[in-house]
Amino acid sequence: MLASGTGTILQSLITAGLDIAIVVADRQCPATVVAASAGLPSATVTRSSFGADFDRVAYSKLVLKALAHHGVDLVAIAGFGTVLDASFFDSFPGAVLNTHPSLLPSFKGWHAVEDALAAGVKVTGCTVHVATAEVDAGPILAQEAVPVLPGDVVETLHERIKNVERRLYPETIARFARGELP
Repeated sequence: MLASGTGTILQSLITAGLDIAIVVADRQCPATVVAASAGLPSATVTRSSFGADFDRVAYSKLVLKALAHHGVDLVAIAGFGTVLDASFFDSFPGAVLNTHPSLLPSFKGWHAVEDALAAGVKVTGCTVHVATAEVDAGPILAQEAVPVLPGDVVETLHERIKNVERRLYPETIARFARGELP
């Protein structure tokens, strides 16, 4: 599991009984506290920079090294704040899953909820997809719509999307691991 946020998606995976070998974060965050509370190993692979000098290839190798020590064969990403290099995805061909807060292919990227509100759409949602080196472009495994309500702001809409993700992501990971999805 790769995480950078509050750990609510991680908690949903734990609650669903999924086998989590390690939680890797790119910064100190509540997700590592959630991991520790569940008795899961975690590693923080801190970024050396958030500027133009950031070495994405070297950083991706450090994340791979953290996962390798735990025999990982499927990677689940939930809000991980660092885009990884293609070498990462080459190391887990077709076995990196991600959840995204929009109905892909609409509203790719880090600001999907804000972008959906700015576009004035009436429906958005969440997508579980196979992650690839191209951000938010891999094959879609599951989607579920979430209505945009009058008066929604980023926080209210994002929380309703997360409520769906907390159910849909563990279900989809389990189905993928059982070979029920391509």
